[in-house]
Amino acid sequence: MQLEEIILLAKKQDRKAQTALYHQFKSGWFMICLRYCSNRADASDALQNALILIFSKIEQFDAVQGEFKSWSSKIVVNSCLMFLRKNTNRFQFNELKEDILMYEEQHTQDDVLSVEEMTKMIQELPIGYRTVFNLYVLEGYTHVEIAEILEISIGTSKSQLSKSRKLLKQKLEVVL
Repeated sequence: MQLEEIILLAKKQDRKAQTALYHQFKSGWFMICLRYCSNRADASDALQNALILIFSKIEQFDAVQGEFKSWSSKIVVNSCLMFLRKNTNRFQFNELKEDILMYEEQHTQDDVLSVEEMTKMIQELPIGYRTVFNLYVLEGYTHVEIAEILEISIGTSKSQLSKSRKLLKQKLEVVL
């Protein structure tokens, strides 16, 4: 059965179609949750919340406007952000003053980390750093959008990204 057919059936609340969608996309959705949450249990909770939203709002999905994977991934990201807000009583952003550190380095094949290793490093970042890093680098949001979503200043978003990159760079230097 084609994805389009499965989605049409899922829109009609067909449980087999919903299960098929879940099995097709669960790994990617869970990886998104792992990037935002600091442990597997929280990631599972955030994914559960996302699944409820995905299947309750699936009738709003329009294939003309984009792919199901992108649409559902946005819901997962938003679910993770809601989960973090609910469970941290506000994002705890570190306001230390630092120069913005931007870097791009060439790495050899020996320097490549597995997805699991990189995910673990991202999970170890403080929540503010991790959230801004994920939104900017992995989800493609701008600093203006991040500031609006997280209710922080644009400068704080830039600072958090800079600090997250610096910490990740330090972690990479130890591993590599």
